[in-house]
Amino acid sequence: MKKILSICMLLLLVIGMSACQGEEEKPVSQNNSQNQEGIKGEKILIAYFTFPETDETDTSSSASRIVDNGELRGATEYVAKVIKEQTNGELFQIETKQTYPGTHEPLVAQASEEQSKNARPELKREVDNLSEYDIVFIGYPNWWGDMPMPLYTFLENSDLAGKTIIPFNTHGGSSFASTIDEIKRLQPKATVVEDGLTISRDNVANSESEIIQWVNGLGIEPNK
Repeated sequence: MKKILSICMLLLLVIGMSACQGEEEKPVSQNNSQNQEGIKGEKILIAYFTFPETDETDTSSSASRIVDNGELRGATEYVAKVIKEQTNGELFQIETKQTYPGTHEPLVAQASEEQSKNARPELKREVDNLSEYDIVFIGYPNWWGDMPMPLYTFLENSDLAGKTIIPFNTHGGSSFASTIDEIKRLQPKATVVEDGLTISRDNVANSESEIIQWVNGLGIEPNK
């Protein structure tokens, strides 16, 4: 009887050790599988749409603008600038031929009307030599759970096939909403990184370290 009990106890011990080893060997979860392998690319473009409201004074920050070293920037522009500093990429501001109002209420009204009409505002210029870029960061504010309509113009007019698209945005509470899925739909032949960076517009002014940490975590590797 004692021999049978000893065998049972030994079997339980072996099973317990195997279970523990199984738990230890479980892979650590990653935010994005692409990050584990590293994002390959040599030339980097940082395309962004931003609009700093100009009501109030030019020397104060608000939800749509940041005072950076005494210089007034749009919130999304500020994020793009920090990304450039970390990646040595090239900045491209997505601008429309039409002008947007600088005060809040008229700006909201115009942007809302564009969205309701599914408008495609005409852009001032296109990216020179877009085919040369391997990685394209795309930045924008979240307006009513969507991208501003100029982003649709940009994405529909740009051939990003074979490139890696890395989204980033500023928001008032909706994060990315469904905008990453929209980017995938508009650029089905590109690789869209889902682990983008989304920052509350109220936190942008103090987000430099968060942006740097995110960029470093992307694992961008130059082509060999």
